[in-house]
Amino acid sequence: MLCMQVKYCFLHNGVKINVLNLRFILVIRTMPAKRILILTNRVPYPLHDGGNMATDAMVRGYASQGWDVYLLSMNTSRHHLGKDVLAGLYKDIYRFQTVDINNEVTPAQVLQNLLFSSQPNHATRFTKPVFQQAILQAIDSFQPDVVQVESVFLSGYLPAIREATIALITLRLHNIEWQVWQRVAAAEKNLFKKWYISNLSARIRNYEKKVWQQYDVLIPITATDAQVVDEHAKHPQVITIPFGINTDTQVQQADEKWCGYHIGAMDWLPNQDAIHWFAKEVWQTVRAQNPDFEFYFAGRNMPDVFNAYNSNGLHCMGEVADAQSFISDKKILIVPLRSGGGIRVKILEAMAAGKVVISTSVGMQGIDAIDGQHYLMANTPQAFADAISIMLQDKIAAQAIAGHAKELVAASYNAPFLAGKLSGTLTALMNSR
Repeated sequence: MLCMQVKYCFLHNGVKINVLNLRFILVIRTMPAKRILILTNRVPYPLHDGGNMATDAMVRGYASQGWDVYLLSMNTSRHHLGKDVLAGLYKDIYRFQTVDINNEVTPAQVLQNLLFSSQPNHATRFTKPVFQQAILQAIDSFQPDVVQVESVFLSGYLPAIREATIALITLRLHNIEWQVWQRVAAAEKNLFKKWYISNLSARIRNYEKKVWQQYDVLIPITATDAQVVDEHAKHPQVITIPFGINTDTQVQQADEKWCGYHIGAMDWLPNQDAIHWFAKEVWQTVRAQNPDFEFYFAGRNMPDVFNAYNSNGLHCMGEVADAQSFISDKKILIVPLRSGGGIRVKILEAMAAGKVVISTSVGMQGIDAIDGQHYLMANTPQAFADAISIMLQDKIAAQAIAGHAKELVAASYNAPFLAGKLSGTLTALMNSR
């Protein structure tokens, strides 16, 4: 509240005459910030893989739109971060809290789940009483307007969340999980593994279709995923929000080497399959056609078996301390994915930085790019060899493709625009309830 004494006066025959004294009271009302509680099944750090980057982009996007953001994350045994690392994260949001969770899985637990549970093991291993207690305490103290779940495998907490709050509950779909496993099964040659993964895919499919219906809003990361949701769930509120790039922060290095690279979480089966396939079945054809071409691959939790590929122009770099330093001096992103889902964040990041992208059709899923204009598609060993040859032999054309890709990202995957779109849509839904 602001008070002001205002005196009105005028001149009459040179004499100053006071006519009125008024006290104005100006009341300034500030709308409280909208509040969102974001739940994740791992701490979104380090920002070396697409999942972490996509979750971090959500947190930053909401904060940039003026939301109070409470991030509650599992600090899992599989991706555990020490207190010294955690202390430096997310200091600029309302609150960041972690809960230590043991999510290791034994063969006995997998077998028990297969025989006696209707839910997939991926869901049951993330359902823990201690995390549910943390969720309920956060809801009670924070009183969120929106609760956003960043993994479908955290859906086991929905009944407790519903009972504790009338907040809008949203699910971020980083991919269609059953599709990921279906494609892994299709590429698997071991008959027993193929049967088990196919069974897992079917169980996840049933689970996803069921829990999708229980959310107020679904937020798929691609239009392709939104179409799958529509085919299987007919959900009334679906908002497609791709991964957003802050193009101003993407800097293209002047002295890039015309070599290939790949970086991604190497404890993710689709990435493992991609590198195995590229090294075993593609590289010989590539190298025969382009004998001086070199390929560097890196990623978190790199299995030791990949060190066997450290020869003949292949370079296994393991887990690198600085992903950006690894990427910055290399020109050609190679994406040999044969399974997976969602959107490849690393592709958008590479395009924004002026890289050339050669990818399978699966790798480009969810990105509105045109083969030959924004990237080169390659689904066979010979196609990869030919695409690399084209890039190396006509670097002017390659730079033109990279330029078109950079323009595409700036136009369609702009982070501030996407954050504003999501914030505005959720605000409208909140106000209409």
